[in-house]
Amino acid sequence: MEDLTNTSETDRVPIKLLLFIDKRPSSGEYVKQVRSYLKQLETDQAFLLDVVDVSEQPYLVEHFRLIATPALVKFSPGEQHVISGSNILTQLEQRWSQWQQESNTSLKTINEQFHLEKSRNGKQKEPNELIHSVEVMKLSDEIFRLNQEKEDLEAQLQFKNRIVAMLAHDLRNPLTAASIAVETLELGYGQKSTGRSMSLSPELTPQLLRHAKKQIRAMDRMISDILQTAKGAGADLQIQPQEISFNALFAEALASMQNRFEARSQQINIDIPQDLPHVYVDSGQIQRVLFNLLDNAIKYTPKGGQIHVSALHRTTQKIQICVQDTGPGVPPEKCEAIFEDSFRLQRDESKDGYGLGLALCRRIVRAHYGQIWAESDLGEGSQFYFTLPVFRS
Repeated sequence: MEDLTNTSETDRVPIKLLLFIDKRPSSGEYVKQVRSYLKQLETDQAFLLDVVDVSEQPYLVEHFRLIATPALVKFSPGEQHVISGSNILTQLEQRWSQWQQESNTSLKTINEQFHLEKSRNGKQKEPNELIHSVEVMKLSDEIFRLNQEKEDLEAQLQFKNRIVAMLAHDLRNPLTAASIAVETLELGYGQKSTGRSMSLSPELTPQLLRHAKKQIRAMDRMISDILQTAKGAGADLQIQPQEISFNALFAEALASMQNRFEARSQQINIDIPQDLPHVYVDSGQIQRVLFNLLDNAIKYTPKGGQIHVSALHRTTQKIQICVQDTGPGVPPEKCEAIFEDSFRLQRDESKDGYGLGLALCRRIVRAHYGQIWAESDLGEGSQFYFTLPVFRS
């Protein structure tokens, strides 16, 4: 984070700004434009400007719910405002007078409080006394914040303890299945002299290998998702975006899940245009989103059912993906709650899983300035949508 602080003297409350950029070459030009414009105004209005690289501090992106860069956030004084897009300078010029008024209002409030204290006490507080009062208020706010953090940390600790116990229990099933497959292969290729050998058909050997690999991948995804979620909502997701074809990303995810579709005799219908523009994403993280959504679709679609995956070029800056199942659906009033950490519908309490997959999907998508949501009706299946940024040179 680069600090660009206006040091000129002023009688106004400073306007505090955060400018969010990424590592694209064009980002430097936006910084220059905003800085140049603010420099012209520094004699009339104090300001504090921080430049934030979203890849280094993605938790701030989640906090302010940003969906695109560059983005300029005015977070103090007064109400929070966010402006973004290619015309960010024009929007800043339009907003600046309003922000100045909010700054003046804040100064007026401070002066009124000052004179109220003066009238009550019959004398004006000395500067040191006023500073002391302000510091007491700041300390009170800090104590409140620390108490909130303490409660959050205690909840996270309980959550992690619960996850460790669940992980130890649920890993046994895929581990046992993989072990049986490997031991069977070992017997099939064992030495006859040891008396521990058996005949394996040509078809059985590759089946056992695929089964073992499937279980190992399941364990790997389970462990990865849990470890990432256990870091907490503010943890750095290590996003390293690059230009890539979404078609290629999806093809890789589909290939890894093909055995599961076949095992449940499910049909997957794909409607992804070949001319879909490339996206600017971390391929590993978006693979995790696809794995989770496809895994859920397979789990909840009945045997012999259909799953539909589609994509479209929604805007010049976004593509939209939809994974649709033909399962039991989600109550409409729960379509937002299912993206919360460890939330599970009552009907799913007996099923495998932790209620972490969709929460992790939301964190990953938001870190890419995208949105994710669900639409569903009971008995009608569910549609899970998410957006990703289009690559722009």
